[in-house]
This record gives sequence, structure tokens and C-alpha cells, in this order.
Amino acid sequence: MGRFMYIAILLLAIISTVHSCPPSDRAALLSFRAALNESYLGIFNSWKGYDCCHEWYGVSCDPTTHRVADINLRGESEDPLFEKAHRTGYMTGTISPSICKLERLSSLTIADWKGITGPIPSCITSLPFLRIIDLVGNKLTGSIPSTIGRLSRLTVLNVAENQLTGYIPRSLTNLSSLMHLDLRNNSIYGNIPTNFGKLRMLSRALLSRNRLTGHIPYSISYIYRLSDLDLSLNKLSGSIPPSLGKMHVLATLNLDGNNITGTIPPSLINSRINILNLSKNTIEGYIPDSFDERSYFMVMDLSYNKLKGRIPKSISSATFIGHLDVSHNHLCGQIPEGSPFDHLEASSFTYNDCLCGKPLKPCH
Repeated sequence: MGRFMYIAILLLAIISTVHSCPPSDRAALLSFRAALNESYLGIFNSWKGYDCCHEWYGVSCDPTTHRVADINLRGESEDPLFEKAHRTGYMTGTISPSICKLERLSSLTIADWKGITGPIPSCITSLPFLRIIDLVGNKLTGSIPSTIGRLSRLTVLNVAENQLTGYIPRSLTNLSSLMHLDLRNNSIYGNIPTNFGKLRMLSRALLSRNRLTGHIPYSISYIYRLSDLDLSLNKLSGSIPPSLGKMHVLATLNLDGNNITGTIPPSLINSRINILNLSKNTIEGYIPDSFDERSYFMVMDLSYNKLKGRIPKSISSATFIGHLDVSHNHLCGQIPEGSPFDHLEASSFTYNDCLCGKPLKPCH
């Protein structure tokens, strides 16, 4: 009887070893954990025992290979752990290069911990199965790894709200599967790569609040799926490529707070764009008289530029304009009557040279 019991226990041990994560993955995770300090929620308290695939908080494994596939650690979550603590997470420390030993890693999310410092480990670009990198909301420094373009499966790169510097790596445009790029709120400088349009799968490009200079690359208009382009609050110069107005899916175009010159391309006015923010630039010339039934704007902000002339009469033929702001320009003449002007406030028209009519003073 004892012999059978011994064999049964031995078999159970072998089976559980086969179905648990390999010791190398466990060691890599423990080394990763050792470089971090989280003392409020105790999210790493469950990281014990031999099987890192079983009930280790934020760790998921591939059911076939039993290799670690996902690390999902979010400092802002609706997880019971957070609700019980009545607080968001705070973590310090660094992201250890030991993470690069997790050879089958598919997604890496270490987001919104507010206090994690140090660089993004450059060896991360040697993980061939990586699809998601989400490191938003920390205090990471250094630059985006120069060899990021090696990650051929990468669909999401989110490093927003950190303290990153350096250039956008040239190799980034090799990320042929990339759908979501978020670099907002860093100190990234230099030009947007001229061949940015190689990112043919991209649907969102969010690059606002950096120190980017140079022109808006014409090649962006080659990105057929692009629906949201935010280049606001940088130091971009030159004119707006008219081809942006001919894009089939582009719905949001935020270029506010740059040094953009030239005129407003008429193509932007009767395009698929429904949120257009060109405010706080040095755009000159007239508001294009090319509004028609295709013009549908939830927001159109042209304030704080050097626009002159009249508000075009064709604006009344737009299907919808929810919010319009043309304040702080050099516009003149009568504000057209009827929609959309009947629901707009005076602040949308103030600080121009000689605009008149409702909601401003009557014209004489």
C-alpha cells in the first residue's frame, strides 16, 4: 500500500512539474520583482510557490507551453485588491532586464504606478513574440530602444506620461503590425520620421506634449486606417499637408500649440475629419470657402492664428458644427446668421479685427 502511495505522490509531483512554469521563468519573475517596491497593496504577496502560472497576481501563462505569456500589472484597476484598499497603486524601483529572459512573453503591461524610474530595458526588443508594450504613467527615463523595429508582432506601444527623451527611433517605422502608438507627455525631440507612413496598420498616433520639431511628414497620408492623429503641443513647423484632408478614416486631427504656418488646406473642410484643432499656431490666409454637406464637425477650433477676411458663407451648408472657435484672429465682416451660429457664444468670435453681428455687436 505504501509503495503505491509513494508512486502516486511521485506521479502527482511529475504532473504538477510538467504543468507548472519552468524554473527559468520563475527565476526571471522573482528577479523582476526584486527590483520593484510596492508596499501599499501587496500585489506581489501571491508571488510564492513553485508554479508562477498559478495564482501569481498579474501573470498568465500559455496553456500549451506553460511559459509566461502575459504580465499585466496596472496601478489603476477595478480589481478587488484596489477596491479593498480604497486607493490607486504606487510603486517605485526599476524595470529589471531579467524580464527579457521570459522568451515567450506576449504582452508587458506595467502601467500607472507613478513612481517607477530608470530606462526601458533595451533587451526588450529581443522578445520575438511581444505584441503589447504598455508602460504608461510612470517616471521612466532614457529613450525608446533604438532597435524597437525588431518587434515584428508589436501592435501596441504605449509609453505615454513618462520622462522619456531622445529621438523617435528610425527603426520604429518597421513595426508593420503596429496599430496604437502613444508617446504623449514625454520630452521626445527631433523630427517625426519622414517615412512614418510605413506604419500601414496604425489607427491611432498620439504624439502630443513632446518637443518634436520639423515638418509634418506627407507620408502620414498613406496610413489608410489612421483615425486619430494628435501632434499637438510640440514645436512642429511648416504647412499642413493637404493630403491629410483626403484620408478615408481620419476623424480627429489635433495640431494645436505648434509653430505651423501657411494656410488651411480646403481639403480639411470637406473631409471625414470631425474634430479639427488648429489653434495656437501661425496659420495665415482665409478660412476656406469649401464647406458642404460632407462638413461635419463636433469641434472646429481655429483660434489664436493670423486668419483674415470673412467667415465664409458656405459654412451654413455644413451638415453639423457643434463647437466653433475663431477667436484671436484678424477676421472681419458680418457673422453669418442661422445654424451653427445661433447656438455659439460671443467668446467664439472675440478678439478679431472687425467681426460683427450676433452674438457680437450689431453691424453698422
